[in-house]
Amino acid sequence: MLLKKKCGNQFSVIIAFSGTERKVFHVENNETKGIKCGIILLYAKTEKGDEAMLEKIDLNKKMGKKEYKEQMEILQPKLAYLQRACKECRIPVIIVYEGLGAAGKGTLINQVIAPLDPRGFSVHSTAVETREEKMHPFLWRFWTKTPEKGRIAIFDRGWYRRVLTDRFDGLTAESELDSAYGEICSFEKQLTDDRMVIIKLFTYISKKEQRKRFEKLLASKKTQWRVTKDDLKRNKHYEEYLEMNEEMLEKTDSDYAPWNIIEGTDREYAAVKMMQIVVNALEEAVAENKRKKTSDAACNEQDMQEEDAVSDNLRTSVLAGINPAKEMSKEEYKEKLEKLQTRLSELHNQLYRYRIPVVLAFEGWDAGGKGGAIKRLTRALDPRGYAVNPVASPNDIEKVHHYLWRFWTKMPKAGHVAIFDRSWYGRVMVERIEGFCKEEEWKRAYREMNEMEAELAHAGNIVIKFWLHIDKDEQERRFKERQENPAKQWKITDEDWRNRAKWDEYEKAVDEMLVRTSTLYAPWVVVEGNNKYYARIKVLETVVSAIEERIKQIKE
Repeated sequence: MLLKKKCGNQFSVIIAFSGTERKVFHVENNETKGIKCGIILLYAKTEKGDEAMLEKIDLNKKMGKKEYKEQMEILQPKLAYLQRACKECRIPVIIVYEGLGAAGKGTLINQVIAPLDPRGFSVHSTAVETREEKMHPFLWRFWTKTPEKGRIAIFDRGWYRRVLTDRFDGLTAESELDSAYGEICSFEKQLTDDRMVIIKLFTYISKKEQRKRFEKLLASKKTQWRVTKDDLKRNKHYEEYLEMNEEMLEKTDSDYAPWNIIEGTDREYAAVKMMQIVVNALEEAVAENKRKKTSDAACNEQDMQEEDAVSDNLRTSVLAGINPAKEMSKEEYKEKLEKLQTRLSELHNQLYRYRIPVVLAFEGWDAGGKGGAIKRLTRALDPRGYAVNPVASPNDIEKVHHYLWRFWTKMPKAGHVAIFDRSWYGRVMVERIEGFCKEEEWKRAYREMNEMEAELAHAGNIVIKFWLHIDKDEQERRFKERQENPAKQWKITDEDWRNRAKWDEYEKAVDEMLVRTSTLYAPWVVVEGNNKYYARIKVLETVVSAIEERIKQIKE
């Protein structure tokens, strides 16, 4: 059976063989000046004893220096133009170089940046972890380096280390692979959904060629430092490591971020093929950007009309079942507050000792008591071990990145606490209701936020999200109190009153947010907030209980 499906400028061909696993090929569907670019991706799972699919790729392809020069004279000006076009269209671009040791990644990076304006790109070498990076979730170091709209980020090695070198060295357990692959794919999906262009290049050479290059580097004192014991070990066990690379290519290849194989034996051929792939991808991105602008304009009106398609009677409501009028006396509050703050102070030391990071997100109605709850929480903490991040409208720098970027940059390192006064949930509340983002953006945000929180939890973070809930009458009372008190007038704005007028719309959005994003690893805690004493104690009790439970699990 033969199934052929066109995808962009590639054909994905699936060939099913009786009695074997399916084999998938990606073959580029274009030619450059009569030179076929060859196989872009070729992979398949193999049984023991079978020849690896990568090994079937023809690595003997060559290109003469004259032809190489002619091709580069065409491709380099094109790439320079496309960099300017991407900047004008505000298209962010990531080019990631992976592959076998000594396959020529450094040379290819130099080739691709040669025609580029250095003010518009950055190069990141990620092979060695910094001390700071080791204290954050693995993908934190890549989120913080994602380019702003209109810029290009080039990665010498990407986010695949856990399933490649770490796996080969026994640092990644087999039981952790599925989670690692899932995080890789969700990272790429989130970026490309936000119109990031990701160009993934895998440079490939044979075991014999790799050994030859290592020996040449080792023969000179000037270059022998470039070959490590780990490089030689992976060459010695070439077939085993190659199989891990094949699995990585298979499990992280997608329509939105496909892999491209660069046959690296002949450096001229490799350079031309790499340049052509990058040029093709950017040309397609610029063309797609122009098509998308026309399409978005036509769809905006329809999206607004479909917003309220679901009947209110069929809506799942969480807030309707919550009575915000729980009571607590001042005497009981003071007694519990002192005990809880003392306990939290002790636990903060334990957080640092066991290197447990904590993420606390506070959301709620305007005047719901978020600031007061945060103040009572932080009084018990060592100021060197926490940070409070007030979240307002994104600034100019934040606007040109993925909306989660500004939150990833503030995630705590191991042993520290990050408190967010407002959070990433603004996308499905104020941005949704006020029209600051498109419908497709806030609808996919539920998945993206769940994935981010899952990655934080998997990295050891305690993640708790609080919704401080008051009723409409209590909010009005607090608004008027702020207006009449000169010391509190700064807390009330015209925007607060405008938001109050949209209470029903916000309540609908909050209900959907609570239902779709409360998980075992990052639960929502609805805090009954009409009585500030009760609300503050509930927040403290929740945090203390969560930390105690985590420390108990570690000790067991």
